Amino acid sequence: MVLNPVISKLSGKLVVLASASPRRLEILNNAGLRLQVVPSWFKETLDKGLFKAPHEYAVETARQKALEVARRMPFKHLKTPDIVIGADTIVTLDGMILEKPVDKDDAYRMLSRLSGKEHSVFTGVAIVLCHEKENEEVDYQLIDFYEETKVKFADLSENMLWEYINSGEPMDKAGGYGIQALGGMFVEYVHGDFLNVVGFPLNHFCKQLDLIYNSSTSSSDQESSTVWLSHNGNHATSNLTQPSSANHTHHIQSSPSASPVHKVKRKSSETELSESSMTLVNSLSKHTGDKDSPNTTLPLMTSRGQVKEPEDGEPQKKDLQRLCDLLDGFRASKALFTASKMCVFDVLHSRPGGLEAAQVAQEIKASLKGTECLLEACVSLGLLRSKERMYENTDMSTCFLLSDAPFSLRSHILHYNDTVWPIFSHLESGVLEGVSQRDKALSQTSKDQDTLHSSQDSKLRFMNAMHNIAKVTGKAIATAFDLSSFRTACDLGGCTGAMADEFTKAHPGLSVTIFDLPTVVQLREHFQPLHTDNRVSFVAGDFFKDDLPKADLYILARILHDCSDEKLDILLSKIADACTPGCGLLLSEIFLDEDRKGPSRGLLQALGMGEGKQRSATEYSLLLKSHGFITAHVRHTGNLLDAMLCIKA
Repeated sequence: MVLNPVISKLSGKLVVLASASPRRLEILNNAGLRLQVVPSWFKETLDKGLFKAPHEYAVETARQKALEVARRMPFKHLKTPDIVIGADTIVTLDGMILEKPVDKDDAYRMLSRLSGKEHSVFTGVAIVLCHEKENEEVDYQLIDFYEETKVKFADLSENMLWEYINSGEPMDKAGGYGIQALGGMFVEYVHGDFLNVVGFPLNHFCKQLDLIYNSSTSSSDQESSTVWLSHNGNHATSNLTQPSSANHTHHIQSSPSASPVHKVKRKSSETELSESSMTLVNSLSKHTGDKDSPNTTLPLMTSRGQVKEPEDGEPQKKDLQRLCDLLDGFRASKALFTASKMCVFDVLHSRPGGLEAAQVAQEIKASLKGTECLLEACVSLGLLRSKERMYENTDMSTCFLLSDAPFSLRSHILHYNDTVWPIFSHLESGVLEGVSQRDKALSQTSKDQDTLHSSQDSKLRFMNAMHNIAKVTGKAIATAFDLSSFRTACDLGGCTGAMADEFTKAHPGLSVTIFDLPTVVQLREHFQPLHTDNRVSFVAGDFFKDDLPKADLYILARILHDCSDEKLDILLSKIADACTPGCGLLLSEIFLDEDRKGPSRGLLQALGMGEGKQRSATEYSLLLKSHGFITAHVRHTGNLLDAMLCIKA
């Protein structure tokens, strides 16, 4: 057996499984490995929308689990492991990852979709080798891979489905079934490693261990990559030869740089502390700041588990920096607002090669001192760059901050400055009273509040802000799902039609009607150049009061979070009444994490104390279910808004 030559080399080594799965432990124990189980604290909140393929998500999750345990054990368990094994198994159908079901109805939806179809089971595996050095430092060597197994379900009857669901077995398993138990009765065939479906690809893992400990004897030219993470935060790659196999179904990640989350940074203190302390930075995880989360900085330590506290009670540098960033956050926002309002980015774009502060001051009609301070602040925020006192836009500013850029957010930024900023200056009153401070805030920024709210200019400013967001988010939402079964759509509150344009581009067989207030439809002429496609049309009306246009698919983008419970019931009841079975409802909002710890953008938006509520995907799903809609797909797009497709039952 492949593993036998390795067993003796693991004798006396501390091998750790970073998983609480009894199935993985049993598989490895049966192979002769004796392990210590240390479940990972890593919270599986990576944004799936940012991964090009499902297996990349599984591999990255496995990496994060293994690295978290490898870094935690020296100070928490007072010992450094020799090997840490992390794994993550996912079920996918048509490229969509199926999570563990949240309830029996969710399990039914999952298993119904799997009925009669072939699906894929991916397991990502990460192996971290910890190499202790004489100077109390540790080098971490990371090897990862994945395995894919194809599974075909037979056609399942309703009675069989519900008998299995009521057994309780689906509730803690990805995809809603366990092939090694009752779920095995659904399986028509398995192509690939059976144990991979159970939870761990033993054959591939054994080959990888053989590769690690006996790499000099291998003769194949197929290569995998190993990554060294040293105490100074750098990594280097070295190649290991991978033995070939006729049934080889896996692919090796070539290096951690291919992943947007694989970063290691060194954290140090101004006191004389070991520089081997590191923090794992997970830019895709939505949790930051949770004391139990591995995505936060670990206590300063040596590799041998000696925790070193700051001397003389000094605060840890990272905590102080984090707090200072929060304290200065409002200044950074206002610097962005001011530079945008004064057209600094447009001025710099008009003069390739950059401008001096004096030239910018002249163009924006501001003082030299004030302009210099503003430009320097923008450089520190990454909005501008400077060289020899010449200032120019960064790529980010060119993309998002120019007035005429295709994905300009300038009008949205000005909306934040003119409307959101004044409201949040009354946040204390909002928290005390539990109601929006909009009227109070805006009445103090305009002598004539009625004029502010009713003037054509103010309406156009608001429409421009919504237009900006629709342009930036539209393509991600329009392409989130296969909508080929729908022929007509109605975008409720579709404003300028920018979102509708993206839907017609992505789906040639779809026509879209924008249903919005008469004043909005009347002002659409200011955005008319966008609508040369006769598949985009406008209808004036109030979706709370008037009959809705007939359509196969209704689109609600950034609508529900702003509605009171009463308005939600009115709107969703009207949509449900307009829909026949099989009609769709596409919802786009910021989806909160299920534990409501993020993302901060959605939770901060809720502080506006509007009459609506921010919700998680599950909460939205239950809300729509109460009006007869069954959630078919949920997609975290990686953009500013997420998406959910529901079908009328």
